[in-house]
Amino acid sequence: MSHPETDALHAAESGRKTGEPVLNLLSPATSFYSHPDAIGFSANDLSGPAPYFYSRWSNPTTDLLEARLAALEEGEAGLSFSSGMAAVSGLFLSRLKAGDHLILSNVCYAGAAELAHDILPKFDILVSAVDTSDPNAVAAALRPETRLIHVETPANPILRLTDIAAIAALAHAAGAELSVDSTMATPIGIRPLSLGADYVIHSLTKYIGGHGDALGGAIIGRREALDLIRKEALIHFGAALNPFAAWLILRGLETLPARMAQHQANAGLVAAFLSAHPGIARVLWPGLESHPQHELARRQMRNFSGMVSFSVPNGAALARKMAERVSVFSYAVSLGKTRSLVCYIPTEDIIRSSFRLEGRDAEEYRAWAGDGVFRLSVGLEDGQDLIDDLERVLDGN
Repeated sequence: MSHPETDALHAAESGRKTGEPVLNLLSPATSFYSHPDAIGFSANDLSGPAPYFYSRWSNPTTDLLEARLAALEEGEAGLSFSSGMAAVSGLFLSRLKAGDHLILSNVCYAGAAELAHDILPKFDILVSAVDTSDPNAVAAALRPETRLIHVETPANPILRLTDIAAIAALAHAAGAELSVDSTMATPIGIRPLSLGADYVIHSLTKYIGGHGDALGGAIIGRREALDLIRKEALIHFGAALNPFAAWLILRGLETLPARMAQHQANAGLVAAFLSAHPGIARVLWPGLESHPQHELARRQMRNFSGMVSFSVPNGAALARKMAERVSVFSYAVSLGKTRSLVCYIPTEDIIRSSFRLEGRDAEEYRAWAGDGVFRLSVGLEDGQDLIDDLERVLDGN
């Protein structure tokens, strides 16, 4: 298959025979399998494809999900986990060892930032958090011991972009690998592997699952590397994806292309409304010409996604009104769902608690975010209804 609309429905399917079910999203309720050629008691005996043995290692439903994600990302293989953070942790702790150096986007998902700042140093893994939207900053941070550069684009919550091809070139010239958290963009928006990345990470909980009813995460990349991560991070760390959650995510994946088209269309309407509203200080959405990296967005993204951020003077007061008065939006911290969500992220809080930004990095974040940003995950409702909901709160009606 070559088109995402078809791959999302049919990739990795074997040919059906007459009388077989058309829908093959089956979730066998078993934690173990019986097979005469099953591998031994230890996972250390595992090498390459093996019969189904224990669902923590592999099962038919997660296999189908992994293969379908790999097709959408144009990768060799995929590996699923119980959450997006499990995927991030699995990648970091499999590819890095004591004395290695990680370069991390200094604005990224809070859980990934806190893992890098608080946990990895306990294993003597060195971490440098830099503005990965600036290739010169990444180049300056490289060391002989750098083994992995991890970027998030668009970056949560200010939707700052990273030029994947440029950072991939820097990483590979230095003998390092590049991983890209593409949760907000999805495979419909960006295919990082085609731009030179070694790994792409998704929180399947967000757009790919899409319905807010299942947790999951995934890494897509080269088969040989993922086989090693399966043995170390999946089997031995134990954060396996439940087959029922995999079934729900597969069901959501089937509508991902259509949903992302609607997410983008609605986000464009909401971003245009906010940009014209006199009470709004700044609106950030990659599809807007006013976005500082709009040209990169046009070059790198095929879909601008449904995430919109905006700032206002005295955002904390408006946040309380939002939580109390929105009726179409829900005030909630997640994203990528069919329903529209809004939450307020105070700048000083996240600078201190998660990002640990100082000096110039902190000032640059404040320049993007002001005192704080409202992060909108624009859903699939009628676009005018979404605008009316926001306008009613913004205008105090």
